[in-house]
Amino acid sequence: MPNFLKGTEISRFLEKYKVVWVYIISVGYILLNAYMVYKDLYYTLAIPLLLILLYFFVTRLDWILFLIVFTTPIAINIVQYELGAGISVPTEPLLFGVFLIFILKLFYKNDFDRKIWTHPVSIVVLISLLWMFITSLTSQIPLVSFKYLLARLWFVIPFYFLGILLFRKTQNIRLFIWLYTIPLMGVIFYTVMVHSTYGFEEEAGHWVMEPFYNDHTAYGAILALFLPIFVGFSFSKVYSKTTRFFSLIILVILLVALYLSFCRAAWIAVVATLIVYLIILFRIKFKWIAVVTGGLLIFFFIFQQQIWDVLERNKQGTSGDFTEHVQSISNISTDDSNLERINRWASAFRMFKERPVFGFGPGTYQFEYAPFQLSNEKTLISTNAGDRGNAHSEFIGPLSEEGLPGMLIMLTLVIMVIVYGVKVHKQAKTPETRLLSLTVLLGLITYFFHGTLNNFLDTDKASIPVWAFMAMLIALDMYQNKADEQ
Repeated sequence: MPNFLKGTEISRFLEKYKVVWVYIISVGYILLNAYMVYKDLYYTLAIPLLLILLYFFVTRLDWILFLIVFTTPIAINIVQYELGAGISVPTEPLLFGVFLIFILKLFYKNDFDRKIWTHPVSIVVLISLLWMFITSLTSQIPLVSFKYLLARLWFVIPFYFLGILLFRKTQNIRLFIWLYTIPLMGVIFYTVMVHSTYGFEEEAGHWVMEPFYNDHTAYGAILALFLPIFVGFSFSKVYSKTTRFFSLIILVILLVALYLSFCRAAWIAVVATLIVYLIILFRIKFKWIAVVTGGLLIFFFIFQQQIWDVLERNKQGTSGDFTEHVQSISNISTDDSNLERINRWASAFRMFKERPVFGFGPGTYQFEYAPFQLSNEKTLISTNAGDRGNAHSEFIGPLSEEGLPGMLIMLTLVIMVIVYGVKVHKQAKTPETRLLSLTVLLGLITYFFHGTLNNFLDTDKASIPVWAFMAMLIALDMYQNKADEQ
């Protein structure tokens, strides 16, 4: 494990004076705890746990990262409505601690692997953070934007930049996947049990995953994200029969949970990712992909009026019946969910037209879009209160909040990740690297497709695995050929 994640000097200091520290801390805690119990206050009972966490923060930052991974699926968002803020416990306080330790070590030791900073994907990530900072300065609500930027930093630094160091060894990639998946299985069982009490109704399927996920779209996005991983784990001979057996069980659970989530965006993402997999499998050249894509676009523009007429005739709403629910995906005439998404996108484009370069500021869409809604585009679930989510797109959202450069940076990041993911897969030196690079890339592609219809990178549930998956690909790209890291 790289020294940057270990805190070597601090470890030596603590080792040298460990006996003295044990006595000082023990006596101090006993006296303090006795006084607090006498006063009927029991907060100090948590001090040993906090001290243990502090010890690992300064000595084994990698263990803290794995702790965050394990607690992410079961973390609960606590919202303070009076302050207009929310925090995911326990992950976000731990993430903020990692962020602070990273900054301190960067200034104190300055031994972070510089190749990580100069990797092309890392450069795009740094540019995105820089542009987010600039647009926070010009923001309509600077306080909201800088808070949003800070949250992005405590996702990106621990699980992208430190993640690249963490994933130098492929065993840590596997450990991340299992640490996230095991508690996710608990969330799935809880969700299915609650859902069963409502007869697996489609409407109930939108919220039964609370309090762990705020709705079925975020839940479905994560299920789809891990689906390719366990397809690979289940059917590849890279791993043992035992691993394949348990992976197959998890794969079945993920498929059932994805079906019961009634998340149409996640279903679309999985189907689209399957098409991408076939393109990679059959090594279809980019020129043919471009030709087909261009042909489809030309077809759409020529027959767009007829296409819209067909779509507008679709009155099928969301339903518990699988076939009818799939048919509702293209309903843009009566389906409130689809119409509200179009309303949000239209509002975002009007915001972009007003501020095309700098946008309204990161994180401000939900507070600023209300005046940009048109009365004839509003739906039964529209609101002017800024309390029902954002722009429903990882690409259109930045367009309204960070201007055209913000959207182009996000698109560039997605393209670069896919390019390097395919490169790592093609140049892999071992079967495991080939498998991991492909399945991790396909997992990310499910999220990129899902991200055209929803956006969750402002939440720990999605940000941690998405940024970590990117870090896995870059770590494989940078370190897979080093014999001492295999």
